[in-house]
Amino acid sequence: MPKLSKQLVFEAAVQVADERGLASVSMRKVAERLGVEAMSLYHHVANKDEILDGIADVVFAQIELPGPEVDWKDALRQRAVSTRSVLSRHPWALGFLESRRTPGPVTMRHHDWVIGRLREAGFTIAMAAHALAVVDSYVFGFVLQERTLPLDTPAEVADVAKGMFDLMEAGAYPHLTEMIKEHALRPGYAFADEFPFGLDLILDGLERLQNPNRPSE
Repeated sequence: MPKLSKQLVFEAAVQVADERGLASVSMRKVAERLGVEAMSLYHHVANKDEILDGIADVVFAQIELPGPEVDWKDALRQRAVSTRSVLSRHPWALGFLESRRTPGPVTMRHHDWVIGRLREAGFTIAMAAHALAVVDSYVFGFVLQERTLPLDTPAEVADVAKGMFDLMEAGAYPHLTEMIKEHALRPGYAFADEFPFGLDLILDGLERLQNPNRPSE
């Protein structure tokens, strides 16, 4: 086993959260995961709050932040796609990442990067704040919706659709019926495919606000 360290404690806490949920993260459970006594952790972390700040950093560190050679719009797109992927791997982090009042250095560096890319692109500080809020609200909201919709496979989509049709009176919900039949039940449909459409809509809108004289494509 590697020598115990603060980073090792944080990574073990993430594993506990992945397996048992965020509420299960405790000094005792993390120590059990590492095969040590709980008191051993206090040589590296002060308390559970430091562990929680640390696991937020571990998760933020997994989100891709493209280099300066990537333009701001593509950089934010890649970051959003990566954030969705990371949150899908760590579902407990969805309502947690932005909740810490004492964020760690990785968390602060992450947000500083986003703001910096927007400022370098010419966004005012107010517009950068708006852009960060709307992109993250979309990503976090989409991941939440993805987790709660019972539509993981085409078979599940068809099953849910059948259940809805069984409840409908003939002709009562024509627009909903049309969307289900002409969109959701088409071969190859996956709710996940809606993500890039919405993300591009937001990024294109931000670009137009930043460059109002830019001709539409």
